Amino acid sequence: MIDFDFILETVVTIFLSIYYLMEGTVKAILPMSWTPKKDLSQETVLITGAGNGIGRALAISLAKMGSTLILWDINKEGNEETAAEIKKFGGRATTYTIDLSKRDQIYATAEQVKKDGGDVTMLVNNAGIVTGKKYLQCPDGLIEKSMDVNVMSHFWTVKAFLPEMLEKDHGHIVSVASSAGLVGVNGLADYCASKFAAVGFLESLNLELRAMHKSIETTVVCPFYINTGLFDGVKSRFPSILPILETDFAVKKIVEAIQTNQPALYTPRVLYLLIALKGFLPVKAGLLLQRYFGTTSSMDQFTGRKPVKSD
Repeated sequence: MIDFDFILETVVTIFLSIYYLMEGTVKAILPMSWTPKKDLSQETVLITGAGNGIGRALAISLAKMGSTLILWDINKEGNEETAAEIKKFGGRATTYTIDLSKRDQIYATAEQVKKDGGDVTMLVNNAGIVTGKKYLQCPDGLIEKSMDVNVMSHFWTVKAFLPEMLEKDHGHIVSVASSAGLVGVNGLADYCASKFAAVGFLESLNLELRAMHKSIETTVVCPFYINTGLFDGVKSRFPSILPILETDFAVKKIVEAIQTNQPALYTPRVLYLLIALKGFLPVKAGLLLQRYFGTTSSMDQFTGRKPVKSD
């Protein structure tokens, strides 16, 4: 017996797949200024790792757009400097000193934020650390801390703030992961593992939220190396094709992705092609391509920021 419902579902799936492919192609070609963007002026944004690097620059950028900022970092001095920069132009920012490797601290600080009237509508899990050591030279404690800060903190912050977003049917969760969460990198075993986990967590969470028909957006950000100091010493073999990103450029792309409710952002754009090739090519061909682009040796001269801090 012919299953007409199955045939109809298949035809609709094929049609919509073609439509979404064309839609994505058009969006990729059109200037970002032509794309409708949501207003962020009424959002209350919590950013982890706001004391320096991408966290600081993103906080300042969002504050200039009218958002109210809640800044979390283990580095009290750096966090307060970020708040001071925001308040210089009349922005609103509150700071909390927190060790994001500690689940109990995350829950306790989240409760304090709520008691202080912080109605978080956007959560940006940005904090991250990198050891930059070969796997067998990496101390167990640093491996555990990498996992705690780079991914486990995402579980706890989302669990702390998502219920209120669901209740109001409004919110946005952003994870600043890494291109190292999409492809393995020599010398970054623990970092890659944590970032792969962060990507998987947000992708799965996005599916759960869609199944619940809730208006909570998610954006996972997977950039190449960013020039914040966290990856000092790394090299790109072809900087004209795969450049080490400047902070302002990366933040601009992240903000655009948030404003357009983009589920995933890979930057620079060549990463979309390289990741697609990874899934298409045989493993040996993929490894050959990685060697050619220098990702197997990019960490050879790594020095990193001293001491290791949240970013």
